[in-house]
Amino acid sequence: MRGHRAAVEFAKALSTIFNPFICASALFIIVSHAFSTSTKEFWVLSAVSVTLFTVAPLLCLLLLYVTGRISDFDMSDRFEREKIFLVIVVIDLLTAIAFTVAKVPVQIVAIAWGYWATALVIMIITRYWKISTHAFGIAGPFAVMFVLFKLQPLPYVPLVPLVCWARVYLRAHTLAQVVAGALVAVASTLVFFRLFHLI
Repeated sequence: MRGHRAAVEFAKALSTIFNPFICASALFIIVSHAFSTSTKEFWVLSAVSVTLFTVAPLLCLLLLYVTGRISDFDMSDRFEREKIFLVIVVIDLLTAIAFTVAKVPVQIVAIAWGYWATALVIMIITRYWKISTHAFGIAGPFAVMFVLFKLQPLPYVPLVPLVCWARVYLRAHTLAQVVAGALVAVASTLVFFRLFHLI
């Protein structure tokens, strides 16, 4: 029993630390640092990205929770997820358009459009099936980093199956749901990086 409790706490910690919003922040900070032409540009790109892809959705999630429209921050109820996903889809679309118009580094533009498309696909799938956003949230950034930085992210790849294991162990998702979430993220990355001639 003690071992089971320890595993549960470990799985919860993984789910909290490597949630999709935090992973998005880490990805945009890394990519902004790699492709900015100045310190000022890095500050602006990373700050705007973190604000729009992490802070804004989290504030919306908090508002929905405080007003009783969702029952928990994990959005365990599949039918509650559409409310936050609709907000995320709109935010991601406006951000992707703004980044495109502002001519920020193409790598960041491709990531922004990829996040929008994936959020849209997951919102649609969630109507019928509880696909894993944690799996998407961890697999997507790794797919991006492998495309951009080749084998540099390799030592950290075990985080992907660990997070997927955590979601299954906590019975938040089935194995099929975490695999599907990861595959959607990888496919979205490949499609948009191809569209923007990055692969």
